[in-house]
Amino acid sequence: MALHTLSLSVLSEKLRRREISATELTEAVVSHIERTEPQIGAFITLTPELARQMAKEADARLAEGEWNPLLGIPMAIKDNISTRGVRTTCASRILENYVPPYDATVVARLKQAGAVIVGKANMDEFAMGGSTEYSAFHPTRNPRDLERVPGGSSGGSAAAVASDMAVAALGSDTGGSIRQPAAYCGVVGLKPTYGRVSRYGLIAYASSLDQIGPITKTVEDCALVLQVIAGKDPMDATSVDVPVPDYREALRPDVKGLRLGVPKEFFEGVHPEVAQRVQEAIAALEEAGAEVREVSIPMAEQGLAMYYILAPAECSSNLARYDGVRYGLRVGAEKGHIGMMEATRAQGFGKEVIQRIIIGTYALSSGYYDAYYLKAQKGRTLLRQEFERVFQEVDVLVCPTAPTPPFKLGELVDDPVAMKLMDVLTIPVNLAGLPGLSVPCGLAEGLPVGLQIIGKPFDEPTVLRVGYTWEQIREAPSQTP
Repeated sequence: MALHTLSLSVLSEKLRRREISATELTEAVVSHIERTEPQIGAFITLTPELARQMAKEADARLAEGEWNPLLGIPMAIKDNISTRGVRTTCASRILENYVPPYDATVVARLKQAGAVIVGKANMDEFAMGGSTEYSAFHPTRNPRDLERVPGGSSGGSAAAVASDMAVAALGSDTGGSIRQPAAYCGVVGLKPTYGRVSRYGLIAYASSLDQIGPITKTVEDCALVLQVIAGKDPMDATSVDVPVPDYREALRPDVKGLRLGVPKEFFEGVHPEVAQRVQEAIAALEEAGAEVREVSIPMAEQGLAMYYILAPAECSSNLARYDGVRYGLRVGAEKGHIGMMEATRAQGFGKEVIQRIIIGTYALSSGYYDAYYLKAQKGRTLLRQEFERVFQEVDVLVCPTAPTPPFKLGELVDDPVAMKLMDVLTIPVNLAGLPGLSVPCGLAEGLPVGLQIIGKPFDEPTVLRVGYTWEQIREAPSQTP
């Protein structure tokens, strides 16, 4: 079997045994990218020479007897995560030529572990979108069906992993941007608990919601990447000083005695085949020994409305820094400071970003703050309390990741409400700051479906355990793939 098609855990073991070299593996991935990328468009910036240099360094470390699971593993990084000396654009014209002078903490940790960076993955501009069609450079296609979207905003990361152009990838998740593309592309994606992974170096969209996480081929691979990037960071005041457990230890195919909650609100309006695949997975987990019970989270139905007040409000504040003065695009300098700022932002930001800035500014403006922003914050608190109540009865929640299979390219671009509804099942998890995992769950209309597993704060081990158990059930010879 070709090296680039293997999972991280398998490749890591081959590297440990010196059956292959990091250089050999990297060359296999780079060659596959050259053949495949023109059809998929998963990357904004490719870094083959950097990858070769990093692979050479990994081989030197392996030769000295050093080993860890990510040493020598080719990975893609979403293009809103800062990489020193490598262009980081956020898929926006306003940062088209921006080269960060520093690494994000997650990138520094990957480098320390010896991972190999093959490129910066495409995304929706400033992570605002659910299809990777809002990139200023090009859309990304779903490797499972080139006429379909890969999801968003981490669509490039998910497509790179699904098409074997990266063994694993990092994405960011503000309202579902890791889990939804993972579901659409048939791979595994984890949004960790808010504060579990440092956001230092993540170019901000909505700071109280953003979280970096892994996109991988298997649940075990997901645990291995999380192990490296998780943990307190003094550079990020929102990262939490909670001990990082051994996530690999949680990976045992055993759900006996675990209580799985099925939130009824998360099945309303879901495509019938998607709902059926998820219900089949829940039934299989119940047969494996889990206790299943229906639960209710009424405020989840208001999640979308709350999110599209809070996230744009934070984005209008965060994106105020792109003014043509400090870094990035500068247009119309001859028009004076205000004229230059207006021209730079008008030319540098795309339509979706401008729309969200305007909505957020409106929600924060005098006379509307109490009616919209404050009310949404109160609703968010009530939603979090409902999750806390439900988690007194169950250990995890299980539901679909996305309400439909992946839609066609261009199908929803001019229908912003329908586009935003694609995140209706993932957004409540961000509002409550909880961990959420999407694992492949069969097919609907011949396209991938994701099973979403939601856990208590910092209980990624249980979430991964349930995902791993389902993965083992699904891969058993007696099961239909």
